[in-house]
Amino acid sequence: MSSAPNHNSFLKDKDCGVRPGDVLQASTQDIFSGESFDPVYHAKARLLNDAIQEIGMGKYQWYLFFVCGFGWFADNLIAPGLIYASVIRDVYFSQYGIKVGWAVGLLIGSVVWGVGSDIWGRRWSFNFTLLITGVFALAAGASPYYLTLCILLGLLSTGVGGNLTVDPTIFLEYVPTSHQYLLTVLSIWQAIGQVVGTLVAWPLISDYSCPSNSATCPASSNKGWRYCLFTMGAVIMVIWILRFFVFNLQESPKFLMSCGRDDEAVAAVHRLAAFNGKVSRLTIEHLEEADKSFGPAQGEARASGLKPLFATRKLAYTTCILIVLWALIGLAFPLYDTVLTGSYLTNTFDTVFRDRVILSAVSVPGAPMAGYLVELPIFGRRRTLSIFTVLTGALILASTTAGTFDLYLGWGFSFTTSVMYGVLYALSSELFPTRSRGTGNAIVAAVNRIFGLIALLILYLHRVNVRMVSGGIFISAGFIALLLPFEPRGKASL
Repeated sequence: MSSAPNHNSFLKDKDCGVRPGDVLQASTQDIFSGESFDPVYHAKARLLNDAIQEIGMGKYQWYLFFVCGFGWFADNLIAPGLIYASVIRDVYFSQYGIKVGWAVGLLIGSVVWGVGSDIWGRRWSFNFTLLITGVFALAAGASPYYLTLCILLGLLSTGVGGNLTVDPTIFLEYVPTSHQYLLTVLSIWQAIGQVVGTLVAWPLISDYSCPSNSATCPASSNKGWRYCLFTMGAVIMVIWILRFFVFNLQESPKFLMSCGRDDEAVAAVHRLAAFNGKVSRLTIEHLEEADKSFGPAQGEARASGLKPLFATRKLAYTTCILIVLWALIGLAFPLYDTVLTGSYLTNTFDTVFRDRVILSAVSVPGAPMAGYLVELPIFGRRRTLSIFTVLTGALILASTTAGTFDLYLGWGFSFTTSVMYGVLYALSSELFPTRSRGTGNAIVAAVNRIFGLIALLILYLHRVNVRMVSGGIFISAGFIALLLPFEPRGKASL
């Protein structure tokens, strides 16, 4: 089989015949320049990037920042940690049932909705993940048995898992290259969701749950966790109504192009321009010129799924490094989180929620800080991720010197974790090509959940020094992040 011609040489020799610099007033450099990528797909993606950059950051993208953020907001708004202590005082079962149900749901949701978004489109996944979250939150609040609660929370989290893989994909494919850093800032919605969720749950669970020193706890006296789920479910349903009925999400132009629907992709760009009060110069002839310049699309031009993630040696290497990073962090995070949930079972509700508010508030500035740092040449995406993952591990190790739980909280690792996750979510989406971005996000999220389940199994079967193990894993992951071969700063995603 003859080797494919180098795409970059084609761009240079022919100027693509489709480079929009002659007709569009914006030009972008993409992450994969110099790679032997499918030239037709590459040229068309660059055209769309330039067209969106010419339109600029406008009303539509800012609305999208909020409605995509709603999905991440829901992730922490209804975190199971809010109801652990109250539920267990009612049913006298271990917290692991809830944790496992939640983790399995996240795993299934990330795979189904992530992979599905590459098959049936971003729009369907975007519109229904929050609906699933809200409906099953309301249902979980009425659970008659502990097993039913675990199952319903698992079904609820299939929606949450979909939000975390689909929402960043949608936002990235509409935002201009100059504002791609906002994908990192998008994770601020998780921190806000955690703050709001904690503040809402605090009075409900404190006032309507059995005291921690109560010898018995009848269900009639322990309805706080139910009221909490009802309230959160209602909030999420309102958010879903706003996303579905008020905001009209257009299908991603890059997704349409990757499916061979070039005319629809151009129409989507023009609708974006019109919404922002601009006029796009992009025409269907520009995309058709790519086919003429490079000949018929190669066999993998319409491919989605796994193949594009391993299309070149560097892409395959990048995918593998991201999988390793998400696996290690998926293993480390539940180990150190068990210290926090352990305190929920031994302290009063007021103390528990006070601690959660502190941790949540400290994490809020993390996303804006991450957005600032990733644009600095000295840091970029890779170094910011590496530094703050190592810092997270170092602070967790240092916290072993804390004599009390209050001193443990004082080490501030929730801030460094917020920066780390903000960059990791954004970097993963940026490095996966459009036609397999949902699948790529699904794979790393699934690996993350699988290793989270392994962490729960370790905690259940063995007594380990969770802070020492967790800290060491975070530090290892931080150094591995430096092995990523691409730096997306200032470059457009394909």
